Amino acid sequence: MSGPATVLIVSDPHYAGPAEAARRGYELACAPNWAVRQLLALYRGYYWLRDPLGNGPFLEAFLQRSGAADLVIANGDYSADSAFVGMLDDAAFASAQACLGRLRARFGERLHATIGDHELGKTSLVGGRGGLRLGSWSRTVNDLGLQPFWQLSRGNYVFMGVTSTLLALPVLQREAPPEEHAAWEALRREHIAAVRQAFSALQPEQRVLLFCHDPTALPFLAELPEVAARLGQLEATVIGHLHSQLILRKSRLLAGLPTIRWLGVSVARMSTALNRAKVWRRFNVQLCPSLSGIQLLKDGGWLTVELDLSASQPAKFRFHPLPWTSVTQAKGT
Repeated sequence: MSGPATVLIVSDPHYAGPAEAARRGYELACAPNWAVRQLLALYRGYYWLRDPLGNGPFLEAFLQRSGAADLVIANGDYSADSAFVGMLDDAAFASAQACLGRLRARFGERLHATIGDHELGKTSLVGGRGGLRLGSWSRTVNDLGLQPFWQLSRGNYVFMGVTSTLLALPVLQREAPPEEHAAWEALRREHIAAVRQAFSALQPEQRVLLFCHDPTALPFLAELPEVAARLGQLEATVIGHLHSQLILRKSRLLAGLPTIRWLGVSVARMSTALNRAKVWRRFNVQLCPSLSGIQLLKDGGWLTVELDLSASQPAKFRFHPLPWTSVTQAKGT
């Protein structure tokens, strides 16, 4: 197969259905005291996202405005995860199910979706609530129908989707109950075996587009001999998770930061990722931001990639901004 192809990429829709949308103030409720609550409100209100339960209009705008594509990739985080335990929470599961349902209705069999960290559970930024839950894995794979590892070929391009939480389990396992550690480790071994086999089977003329939600996983991928030997065939690695190019730029600036373990689970997680972030450059990282972006810059949107399926020309990435003014105006009509 040769000729052109268009790939549409969306990440981090963080859709909140009715049950999650009713949980106003869920993050502030985790704060252990007044001072932390005020700091969290400032961070949310002016920098990250004032209304984490209000992303529905951005998803609708994307579905209406995104054009035709040969393939569509959704790169994780389909709910607000407002209970911090992923799909084990019925409200978050309903949100993710609705979000994926809308995507599948719009794009059909062209859609391929990776698993994000919020599908599986993630400890709250403050207060230490929630975390990784094995029950969320079962619901994500069996009930939402998301594959831990998927692969498809078009011409000389191979598309691969991995589960970043499994690859980065050495960083994230402390957020899981101790009695679940062995099961998570077994899932990780199985996942790594699939990744190693896929990379070892690559032909010299093939190029890879890798989809990995959280870049924390990339240094662990680089440790696999089959991956390291074929990084030269990696056209790009599309990540999500960071929501904004500003966060990616700051992450590159802070690469090598020592791990900080005395400020709680969330800071330990983020600083560990930054400690090894210099490895990211070896993966030709392309960030697909969240649909809303962050409050400070309002810089969300989605990506398209134009491919020559013979792989004789580099992939051409294009960012499609989703201006807040147009979304809010459409919401009001």
